[in-house]
Amino acid sequence: MPSIKPVSDLRNYNEVLRNVSAGRPVFLTKNGRGRFAIIDMDDYEKTQATIALLTELSKGRTSGEEKGWIAARDVEAELGLSLG
Repeated sequence: MPSIKPVSDLRNYNEVLRNVSAGRPVFLTKNGRGRFAIIDMDDYEKTQATIALLTELSKGRTSGEEKGWIAARDVEAELGLSLG
């Protein structure tokens, strides 16, 4: 169950931060609407890494569509691998 609190609870921020853990963000509301999320640093870093990976994969797909794809055997040969 998500932890949802009004932003005014930040007056006692230690209590709010106690509720934050990996995989369990705290969502803060302002005037009854979702406004902020407080997440564990590990979750933040994983999210940033995921965004970076998806960005690079998108670039690779765009490059393949625009410039053509490379056959798997050619990649293996270029990298000196034999993946079978």
